[in-house]
Amino acid sequence: MRYTSDSELITAAELLHGDFSLRMLTQRGKQWFRAGELASYVLGTGLTVLFVSQIALGEAKREAGIAEFEAAMAEPELRTHFSLDDAGHPDTSLWAPQRLVDYQVSIDGELPPILGVLEIPELELKVPVYPSDSDLNMDRGAGVIDGMSYPHEGGNIGIAGHRDGYFRVLKDVQRGDRLVLQTLNGPLEFVVDSTRVIEIDQTEILQDTRDTQVTLVTCYPFYFVGHAPQRFVVTASLDTQNVNQN
Repeated sequence: MRYTSDSELITAAELLHGDFSLRMLTQRGKQWFRAGELASYVLGTGLTVLFVSQIALGEAKREAGIAEFEAAMAEPELRTHFSLDDAGHPDTSLWAPQRLVDYQVSIDGELPPILGVLEIPELELKVPVYPSDSDLNMDRGAGVIDGMSYPHEGGNIGIAGHRDGYFRVLKDVQRGDRLVLQTLNGPLEFVVDSTRVIEIDQTEILQDTRDTQVTLVTCYPFYFVGHAPQRFVVTASLDTQNVNQN
């Protein structure tokens, strides 16, 4: 029978302890590896879900962008104003000399946006319409009479112009003549119903109307020297057979 010395016992204990520690480390390593593997799986799954959701969101935005573009292409762009190019250059052959001077001066003036263009093809009239009937606006074109409807609104659209400028051609207007008003919502066509001469204090022509109509007002007589004492009025009703459908 062989006896084991103390040194051999110590060495055996150390070896036993070392082997136990190694096994413990191995088991812990496996646990940490499995935990890391699980964490990697969870993280990978999360990233995959995030990636897929981002793709879905991007596709949704792309489809929404396409739909918005197609809708914009299908709908006509709403105008906010016109330019002088829309009205072209006026025929000034009938204009008074001083009105020509005022017109040239108005070119350098600060004018508001043009809200429409008034046309009477039979008279070769094409004039820009400004939002008020100030002298400067009417030197440059025609203006909406204060308190009356704008060209793109319903009701009584009142437009004033100088008798010795753009509106001098109204002396030749006839019942049944066609009147075209280019508005921010598209063109409207009217038919001249009547012309008449009124006194300055006959303001009933400025009252609003249930139906859409155009009322043109200028001073009268057309060739009167000085301040004209009367007003020449043209009334035109909406041509319902040619109403803009946009």
